[in-house]
Amino acid sequence: RIVSAHRTPDRLWDYGKSAVSRGLKVLLAGAAGAPHPLMRAFAHLGYDAVGLGNHDFNYGLAALDAALAQAPCPVICSNLRQIGNRVPQAIRPWAVLDRSLPTAQGAVPVRIGLLSFVPPQTLQWDAHLLTGEVEIDDIVASALARIPELEQAGCDLILALAHSGLDDRAEEPGMENAVIPLAALDRIDAIIGGHTHTCLPGPQGRDMRHVDAAAGKVHGKPVVIAGASGSHLGVIDLTLATDGSGGWTVGDSRCDLRPIARRAADGRAVSLAEEDAALTDLLAADHARACVFMEQSAGHSPVPLHSYFTFVTPSHALAMVAAAQAAAVRPHLQGSSAADLPLLSAVAPGKFGARAGPDSYTDIPAGPLSRRHLADLHLFPDQLQAVRVTGAQLADWLERAVSLFCQIAPGATEACLINPDSAGHDFDVIYGLTYQIDLSKPARYHPDGSLHRHDSRRIRSLCHNGVAVDPAQHFAVAVNSFRVGGGGNFAALRQARRLALPPITVRDALRAY
Repeated sequence: RIVSAHRTPDRLWDYGKSAVSRGLKVLLAGAAGAPHPLMRAFAHLGYDAVGLGNHDFNYGLAALDAALAQAPCPVICSNLRQIGNRVPQAIRPWAVLDRSLPTAQGAVPVRIGLLSFVPPQTLQWDAHLLTGEVEIDDIVASALARIPELEQAGCDLILALAHSGLDDRAEEPGMENAVIPLAALDRIDAIIGGHTHTCLPGPQGRDMRHVDAAAGKVHGKPVVIAGASGSHLGVIDLTLATDGSGGWTVGDSRCDLRPIARRAADGRAVSLAEEDAALTDLLAADHARACVFMEQSAGHSPVPLHSYFTFVTPSHALAMVAAAQAAAVRPHLQGSSAADLPLLSAVAPGKFGARAGPDSYTDIPAGPLSRRHLADLHLFPDQLQAVRVTGAQLADWLERAVSLFCQIAPGATEACLINPDSAGHDFDVIYGLTYQIDLSKPARYHPDGSLHRHDSRRIRSLCHNGVAVDPAQHFAVAVNSFRVGGGGNFAALRQARRLALPPITVRDALRAY
């Protein structure tokens, strides 16, 4: 039995969206040598292996290595390749679990090979931390290279922990969501997916080739994708048969997702799982320490800061982040070639409901602000960056952002506003500009950032200080490292010139502001 969370023997978990990537990690990143609570939790729960996700690299390799050095089980990333000897020593390219199965003739050994993959785009998203340190290779090519090594090790089964989701496009090198071509490989027997915050078995993938969404099968192989933030327990049951030569083959399989909560009639989340008292006690001191840190004073806001209507109305929450970014960047432009350029600031919401559920919104009342509020305004420890762009690039940047919206016929009275395939965190609002969005036009870009209609433009009346933006005019834009590193696949930023800044996180800029 393979599960993507705890309380069942032989536990395999992709933990890219766990507590290690949230507020507690902020505290632990600077606590060198302190026992890592997540690693103690893994030991308490008896995990067999863990696979890395993209957010595990957000604090750099030194912080990651310090945490993983305490891991009680193998930590795997099969497509991470070192430059020199700089890859964290705790990370393995694969692992083998030796287990035994009860049969009428007694216990019989079975060897389980494990691979694990992280999106190659991780190298772009955290380029400021990883460039020159590691390379991250194509997922499918890495699997093809590693499978013979597991076969040589005598593995009966090969399982993949893939921090990757479903993408129905034709296979291409460097795919971010590569579960479909990965499942097509003969020697892969089962996959635990992730990254996309979706559920399989479930509705996602029902119209995709090679995917049986109801059964959780991809190319006939069992696959689970267990939501986000521990929302589900993903279980794969494999029925094994002897192959006649002392080995095993998969005869049948079944996938299941078990939610940890349900929605009541009024929308409240009602727990379906009991809290693990022993685990709560084990982590109580760490939790208390993190709470004290996150409640440290960080300022004051005279107005509420929320993200409930961030797609359709002015947002005080986005405006505060934008102002903080600009305030932090402005001093560092003095004396540079960008000193006289108009300074803009690009911000997107981090919590906007959607796949994360109706409770996932920023909602900060007017009054004192703490570090916890800053983490709610900007979820990830992104670095602050600045780029130099033209007016034409700005217009295209906004075209990509407004692909979030569906096309709506003029005069329509009932229409879906938001494309459910689009990620809300790609809805950049560029402060310092005014513009209109014409939703009667089709989107210029697909939700994944690829070009849809080269002749379509939704952005109208793009102005700076009331004057129409000249396509050849130059601007400086404060923006986060995720976007500059390729997050969201914004074509306009691929050729943007980066401006020199000292290392500062967006949250630090917020706190200073």
